[in-house]
Formats: sequence, structure tokens, C-alpha cells
Amino acid sequence: MSKHQKTEKQFLLKDMLFNAKKVAKLAKEIKAVYPDFKRSAFEKKVVSAFPEEELMERIANIRDTLREFLPSDYKNALTIILRALPPELDHEKEDNDFGDFIYAPYSYFVAKYGSRPECVDISLKALEEITKRFSAEASLRDFINAFPDKTMRAATAWTRHKNYHVRRLASEGTRPNLPWAKKIHTTPEMMLPLLDKLYSDKTRYVTRSVANHLNDISKTNPALVVATLKRWQKEGKQTASELTFITKHALRTAVKKGDTEALKLLGFESPAVELFNLALLPMRVKVGGALTFTFTVESVASKEQTVLIDYLIHFKKANGTLSPKVFKLTTAKLSSAQSLTLKKVHQLKPMTTRTLYSGEHMLEIQINGQSFGKHIFILV
Repeated sequence: MSKHQKTEKQFLLKDMLFNAKKVAKLAKEIKAVYPDFKRSAFEKKVVSAFPEEELMERIANIRDTLREFLPSDYKNALTIILRALPPELDHEKEDNDFGDFIYAPYSYFVAKYGSRPECVDISLKALEEITKRFSAEASLRDFINAFPDKTMRAATAWTRHKNYHVRRLASEGTRPNLPWAKKIHTTPEMMLPLLDKLYSDKTRYVTRSVANHLNDISKTNPALVVATLKRWQKEGKQTASELTFITKHALRTAVKKGDTEALKLLGFESPAVELFNLALLPMRVKVGGALTFTFTVESVASKEQTVLIDYLIHFKKANGTLSPKVFKLTTAKLSSAQSLTLKKVHQLKPMTTRTLYSGEHMLEIQINGQSFGKHIFILV
């Protein structure tokens, strides 16, 4: 996909999520509970700014325009917002029910204008209600940083809530590396008691969040994540299949980094294999072209073994050093003396997330986290 195509796709996404029709819907719901609301003026001011705004800017625009058109007293404004909320999301669903993005500005309103000592309790209660319509995890971060004790007490109570959207908020809102959200000034150990209560949840929407939370932790403390998963296995509070899902999802970054203990937990022992005939074609690859490589793996074990085969491309950076990126290749079972020949074509096209620099790059084969061969190629 070209840069132009990506830009066009992003443009269409923000227009799909935040447009005049969506804003009119929000305004109509507010007007129904707050007759003094200047609906037309609100809609005009919000929508007129959309052409110059990206997605997150539109959320901020709606949030701040609400502040202008609702009562100046935060508590009165919040009462109106809560009364204007639509019905809760379907309780019968189990996954991927994020709700309507047009309600995202409500939680951001709470975070910006209600993160004050005298408003903490009602603001946290408001996030509990809003998240039943659209996830409020990003907004929770302001309260974790400013009022950690009260927020953790609320999050702990949420782990027992009957609504799975609220239970998920306790895990998702406290993740160390939540995308598009503020950093929080906490340690992973502070949040583990929440995950201990949520990993046995019966709803995939919640357990996926728990796994993503653990994956965040694994980037700085993989040993803690492995130890936690082992403890959960012993406790037996979750079904075997769901705990397998959590474990695989939680360890995906650790596995890519070749963490030995993480791989062992997933059943990948130290591989008894040999690698032959690693060949690259061409040796000089043009930007936009493709690198093709082949190799053969042969088992030298006396019994069947499972092998996780990845490859790394060590990309040249602007300063001339190499930075590895792991790519998945395959998982296979090999019996004694069995061999497996693999071929892969890797496209080396420019991406918005990575600039390609000419010069020496390196291909590396990784099996069960261990290096089994490196080869230099030139990008021109």
C-alpha cells in the first residue's frame, strides 16, 4: 500500500467515526435531556473544524466544545452527559463490542475537567457508566497518576462488576503501554492483583485485555510474566483452552525476543537441529524489491520435537547500526532425522513505520529462540 493510499484510508476512518451525522446524533441526545442546549450552534462549531483535524483532534474538539455549551459547573455538566448516554451495549456479546466512537469525547471530558480532588469519586463512577457505551481506558490514566489509591480501589471493585465492559476497564486502563494513551506512573507489581482477579473471566473481551496487559509487562520483565502464568496454571481457575490462549498472547513479544523461559512454557525446548544450505537471492536487493531465501532444517534428536522457526532482518539505521525485527515463519513437528526445507520471499518496500537505508543488512534464522545462521545482503 502506498503512502497516499494509507493517508486516504486514515482520512476515511476519521470521517467514518466522526462526521456531521454522528455529531448530530450526540447533540440530539443531549438536547433531549437538556432543553437549553444550543444544538445547532454546537454542531456547526464542531463540524466546521473537522477538515483540519485528525481523529484524536476531533475527539478533543468535541470534548472542549461540550465544555463551552454545557453548564460551567462540572458536576452539572456531568449529570447531563450521564443522562444523555444511550442504552448500555449488548450484555449477551462476549467480544469485540467497542461501541460507537462518538461517545469517546465523554470520557475525555471527564479526564480533563473532572480529575480534581473534589470530583474524583463522581468522575470514576462516570467512567464506569461511560465504558458500558464506549471504552474509557485512556481516560482512566489521568486518575491513576493523580489519585492512585482511590483509582485502584475503584478498579479493584470493577473486577467484580457484572458488566464485562467494566471488568475489562480494570485491566485495559491500567496497562503499562496502552496505545494512544498517557503513560502511568506505576509498577507492574501494583497491577497484578487486578489481573489475578480477571484472568479467570469467562469473557474473551476481558481475557484478551489481560493477555495484552501481560505482554506489555513482558517487554521489561518477562520473568514476572512467566512466573505469573505458571502460578495461574497451578491455580486451575481458568479453562485449559482459555489459559492457553492467554499464555500464547501474553508471551508473543517474549517469544520473538527468544526468551528461553517463555518458550519453555509454550512447549519449545532447546532445539536439537542443524541448519543447512542457507541461501539468499539476490545478494543485492533494490528498495521496493524482494529478498528470497531458502534453507533446510534437520532434526538430530532421538525423538519428535516441536520447532518454532522465525527469521530476523537486521535493518540498517540512520546511524549505521543494525536493528533486528522478528518475523514469523512456521511451527513444525520433526521426528528423528527428519528434514524440512523452507523458502520465503520478503518484500522490502518502504513503510511509514520504517525508513529503509541503503547498505549492509543481515538475515538471521531463529529456531526456538536460538540463532541458527546469519547472512549479509545489500540493500541498494
